[in-house]
Amino acid sequence: MKKLELKFLNEDGKVVTVSLDAPVEPADPVAVGAAMDEIITQDAFSSSGRALVSKKQARIVERNVTDIEM
Repeated sequence: MKKLELKFLNEDGKVVTVSLDAPVEPADPVAVGAAMDEIITQDAFSSSGRALVSKKQARIVERNVTDIEM
């Protein structure tokens, strides 16, 4: 399953990650950046009571799991 991870810095300088399932690909860097700016502007999320203050990174992550039969 793929996820879009949006990484922000909060007021304490700690990294806060917001993950979204099933991202549209290929990702549009301008649209992702604008969405992250809007999240910060709207104060939509906080971490441990601290506001998000800046963008750090955005990435698409894919996790593959293979069960081992015993």
